[in-house]
Amino acid sequence: MTDDQPAAGKLYPLGARQLQDQFDARRLADRMAEVIMAEELDERQRRFIEEQSFFHLATVDSDGFPDVSYKGGAPGFVRCPDSKTIHYPNYDGNGMYRSLGNIVDTGRVALLFSRFGARATRMRIHGTAIVRTDPEVVDTFPSGDAVVEITVARVFPNCPRYLHDLEAGTLSPSAPRPGHEPPEPDWKDTDQFRHVLPGTDC
Repeated sequence: MTDDQPAAGKLYPLGARQLQDQFDARRLADRMAEVIMAEELDERQRRFIEEQSFFHLATVDSDGFPDVSYKGGAPGFVRCPDSKTIHYPNYDGNGMYRSLGNIVDTGRVALLFSRFGARATRMRIHGTAIVRTDPEVVDTFPSGDAVVEITVARVFPNCPRYLHDLEAGTLSPSAPRPGHEPPEPDWKDTDQFRHVLPGTDC
């Protein structure tokens, strides 16, 4: 990671804007940015993260290609010491060090936290990261050879309606399939979003 690297990329680059315009979603996308985007974690989000037993991590290599990996541990293996910082340990693995290597090279990361079941939730985080090997931090975790320290630049929840109920083994009611009419999500009928949905008048 270089000193002049931005904390996070553009929320809506050109490609996203082109598709928003094609599908009449620009107003909705802008409202989403106004309503749900934040630059730091609040107390509820910090508790949610620290309760999770896994998350998915996306990194970017020095050639600009993305990679994604699953990170798991006992609840509490991810920590939020403050509203802008996330720590998680690097456990024993296959020796490839792809995620950590990409972090050393570019520092660009995105995290996806998901909770399945009746209280389904998704949360996305964008930021920059460094790899710490100093005992002051590493020794605070019960295992691991390094700790990844993430500086949060952007955090936002995602509608969880397409998350399947893995505990019950059932598909999400929102998943389209033959002979099934998915219900409309409640958030679409709120004052914040009702008038900016695709196909509505300004």
